[in-house]
Parts: sequence; C-alpha cells; structure tokens
Amino acid sequence: MSDLLTTARDGDVVLLTLRRPDRRNALNLELCQALHAAAADAVESGARAIVVTGEGTAFCAGADLDGVYGDAFITALYEMLHGLTRLPVPVIAAVNGPAIGAGTQLAIACDLRVVDERARFAVPTARNGMAVDAWTIRTLAELAGSGRARRVMLAADTIDRDEALSCGLADRPGTLDDAIAWAHEIARLAPLTLAHNKLVLNGTTADDERIAQSFADVWASEDVKEAATARAEKREPIFRGH
Repeated sequence: MSDLLTTARDGDVVLLTLRRPDRRNALNLELCQALHAAAADAVESGARAIVVTGEGTAFCAGADLDGVYGDAFITALYEMLHGLTRLPVPVIAAVNGPAIGAGTQLAIACDLRVVDERARFAVPTARNGMAVDAWTIRTLAELAGSGRARRVMLAADTIDRDEALSCGLADRPGTLDDAIAWAHEIARLAPLTLAHNKLVLNGTTADDERIAQSFADVWASEDVKEAATARAEKREPIFRGH
C-alpha cells in the first residue's frame, strides 16, 4: 500500500485515509492509483462499507497542480472516481475540512457525505483554466441543485457546510467517528439489496440488463428468507449476502 494512503479495518467497515497533510491531501497520480486499488481490495476482502477521509485539517484540497497536466493523471483520477461509483458497497465521505476541485469530485463520487464544521465545497476550474468531466457537473447538479451547481461552475462559488446540509450535497453533520458509526449501521443492512440500489442510483440505461439481474438475485437470495425468519422470531436479521 502507498505511504500516501492508510487502510484500517474495523469489522465490516474499511477506513481509507488520504495522507498528504503537507499538501492538504491533494491528489496526485500515485494517490489516485492507491485509492482505486485500496477500495477494490476492501470489497474483495468482504468489507460491507467504506469510509474515505483526509488526514489533518483538509479532506482533499484538489489535484496537485504540480502534476495534473499529463494524460496519466487524468486517466487515474477518473478511473478512481468512477470506480468508487461502481463498487457494490456504500462509500461514505467523512469530509473533515475543505473539499476543493478534485476533493469535491471525490466527495460526490462517494454515496454519502458526513461533514464537520470545517467542510466546504468548490470546483474552481474557471479560476485555473481547467475542466472537469460531464459526470462531475451533472452529479453536482443532481445533489446540490441546478442553481447551486451553476454558481459553483460558472461563478467559481463555494458551498459551505451549512448550505451543503440544507441543499442535500451533504447528508449528515458530524465527525469521522460519526461517519464510521453510520458505516457500521449500514454494514448490517442487506448487502445484495444495497448493491442493487446503488447500481440503480448510479447506473444508466446501459446498465438495465445488470439491474434486472441484480433485482432477480435479491429476490432469490437467502437474505430474503432470513428477513422473514427474523420477523417471525422477533429478532434482527443477520444478512450474509447470499
């Protein structure tokens, strides 16, 4: 694993921490590749929820401007971002400070966002002559609303923590510990159902065949029977994902 990223396991939850505090956790090629690989490894090892955060006082200050001009970085960045959206488990961003540029992209690639008092979001590409892909702008508009997305993208405006919570860009106020606690709650839910729901939420019409199959898989699973048994026995179900 890269020195720029740490992985910690707590039961069914994996915590991924960006570790470039001297650069306010700015993304470079190596960190994008490490995050992409670590998230995939977490799922492969059986994690049911993932939390992503940053070391120090920033979640992620964006792309490292000393190294964003090559095709290799752009490819690695979007492979990592889109890879997070395709994982079959929920990913929570514990936004512990500013999420700027690629930091906002990383936050919205996660499924849910917990924000502390220092969190803020911006995509200031218009200030540096750069661009983000259509997925970024459309996802930002879907989460924050079209008007706020226009302010961010066309006026290089910033969304603070309170506004993010009020508009839906952020889901809950809280600390890293709160995000981890939420991840543990989510990890107890039915994993096949969560995977299906995430596929529908993040997918397109190109995914319709996979969505139909995942729908059928959920209804054919042992977890459906376990839920019925648990109801009859008046206990919490224990879902296995089978």
